Amino acid sequence: MDVDAKANFTDLTGRCFAHPVFDYLLIGGGLSLIVIPAVYGLSDRSTMLDSSILPWFVLFSNSAHFAASTVRLYTKPGTKDSLPFLTLAFPAVALGVLTLCMFASDWISRYVQLIYLTWSPYHYAAQAYGLSVMYCVRSGCNLTKRQKQALWWIAILPFFKVLIIALSKHAVAWTVPDYILWSHLDWRSWIEWVSMILGGLALVLPILLFGQVWRTTDRSMPLISLLVILTNALWFVIFPLIDGFVWTTIFHGIQYLAIVMIFHVRDRLALPGNKRSAASHAVWFYGASILLGYAMFNCLPYGYQMLGFGAAKSVLLVIAAINIHHFIVDGYIWKLGRGDVNRRVVEGDAVAAGQG
Repeated sequence: MDVDAKANFTDLTGRCFAHPVFDYLLIGGGLSLIVIPAVYGLSDRSTMLDSSILPWFVLFSNSAHFAASTVRLYTKPGTKDSLPFLTLAFPAVALGVLTLCMFASDWISRYVQLIYLTWSPYHYAAQAYGLSVMYCVRSGCNLTKRQKQALWWIAILPFFKVLIIALSKHAVAWTVPDYILWSHLDWRSWIEWVSMILGGLALVLPILLFGQVWRTTDRSMPLISLLVILTNALWFVIFPLIDGFVWTTIFHGIQYLAIVMIFHVRDRLALPGNKRSAASHAVWFYGASILLGYAMFNCLPYGYQMLGFGAAKSVLLVIAAINIHHFIVDGYIWKLGRGDVNRRVVEGDAVAAGQG
């Protein structure tokens, strides 16, 4: 491969954090394009939900992913000084609010569930947007303000689709009961049409934006920036709502663990006097996330049950609280402001990309 061909190939693949295979499969969501068809091709999919396997899978992927944001919060250099409320007071505040919700669960639990169920698809879409922009920055692709705005609205289209298709479970459910919503007029056909349109746009517009950036800038968007937007859309567009949530939760968790461990390892290796390998830092971070995930999802509900609260109430409210806590913490630890250590990790190869 000559120099120009190699440069063009690098422009398309982008500057990956680890290796193109790792980044595209785990962070870009490409693994889902392999695993999901394989699962649906199995003759007996019930084996995937075997009670002896599922809890371990949840612990090592989903629970660890939620805990990873907290581990990152306390290990990211500078956060204890820059975010004193979030690191010192917020955990106690969150636990206190959760306890109050336990006492007032008869009337407040419904709204706590609505908050996290509504916030989840927005969180997934926002993460896809953030990763897409992150790879553009890292690869030397300078999106214009309008292109970033377009990418943002395209990325959150799956969120709007979920709100539309689950109208009675999300936005309207805050004030209008189901029996009133559906009693006077049948909105279902209209909602289905709007949902289909949003789903189609979520799959087509990313490709159109990719082409527009390629034509109007000196460097194309890396394909992984397109892939991460498309896979998040696919999880919600081509599957029924419940299946979409399941697949998104699984692969969002894998995606999150992969990128957060990369940032943690880069930070640790950059510290003066570091003597540990990248592998040992990654194992430590993942192990800490598993232990904390087990404590949050398994031990905390038992603690509330020992205080006399019901098992179902304890589990459901703890899950909702952990989700909301994760969303809030994420909003702070992933900022890419000038001088933030995240920016240093992202721009690690940006200069090289600009010179390539």
